Amino acid sequence: MLLAIAGILVTPVFAATVFLWLEDAGTPPPDARTRGHDALWLGHAWVDGRKSDADIAQLGTLLSGTGIKDLYVHTGPLGNDGALSPDLYPQAGWFVEAVHRMLPGIRVQAWLGDVLAPEFDGLNTDDPATRDHVVSTSAQVLDLGFDGIHFDFEPVRSGSSGYIAILDRVRAVAADRRGLVSVSAPVIDPLPGTHSVGLVLFDHGKWWPQAYFAEVARRVDQIADMSYDTAVPSRMLYAGYVAQQTGLALQVTPPGTDLLIGLPAFWADDLGHHGGAETVAAAIRGVRPGLGRTARDRRAFGVALYVDFAATEQDWADYRRDWS
Repeated sequence: MLLAIAGILVTPVFAATVFLWLEDAGTPPPDARTRGHDALWLGHAWVDGRKSDADIAQLGTLLSGTGIKDLYVHTGPLGNDGALSPDLYPQAGWFVEAVHRMLPGIRVQAWLGDVLAPEFDGLNTDDPATRDHVVSTSAQVLDLGFDGIHFDFEPVRSGSSGYIAILDRVRAVAADRRGLVSVSAPVIDPLPGTHSVGLVLFDHGKWWPQAYFAEVARRVDQIADMSYDTAVPSRMLYAGYVAQQTGLALQVTPPGTDLLIGLPAFWADDLGHHGGAETVAAAIRGVRPGLGRTARDRRAFGVALYVDFAATEQDWADYRRDWS
């Protein structure tokens, strides 16, 4: 009996291992590189008074010669009611103006987010008053001169109608101001129905099915697939995982929406994230064949590095060598 149970458990793991190994196999096409639609998540220090013009000049040097076009600067977090105190971003107007002046062509988006109910004691997207606050907060931030709003709500459960309602309303507010709406999205089910299993076993909405990913992607200008924190234990398998995620996301993202694949430019080592496996180099090693096999000529595509204050010189060197 124990051997039978072990066989049931080991067989899908072995099959998944072989599949990811095959996903990572082969040489990516040489033109599977930046299309000039990349992004970088920035920490809160850029809008709370800790930075200066000299720091922006250094940031410009760091971005020079890369495909980075968008900066997602942490401007929140939102309160659980969807509101945002101006005390959290006293230098936001200065930062946006300085980037526009010193780094022409770079767009700045306000990164807003919160943890969500029912999994956490957080923001409830099903509450109409909370949605009203998120919409008014978005207008409040856009009026500072930001080029867009970047939402990172976690975890958004597949099928959430409240989240869709927020995106529809904020998209209209942003359009009135010629602004963008972008989102961070969880990974797509690596196997059909994975999101349902996660909810049943762990009460955690980590994954989305392709259909819901597509529904969200249709409502935004950019969608960033957070293809990290995967629990995958080796670089080879992680590269295969990212290749698979890239292909799945490309299949359902509309041509007019920028698809970005998140790169883990940070270190963590726990059950959900093996730092020796999840690297920028391994992620790009997966992105390139995923792009080459699925949508080699697509221009509305990029990668997004998470996050500026944790990225190492090696992370930047790998990004430049393998993607820029």
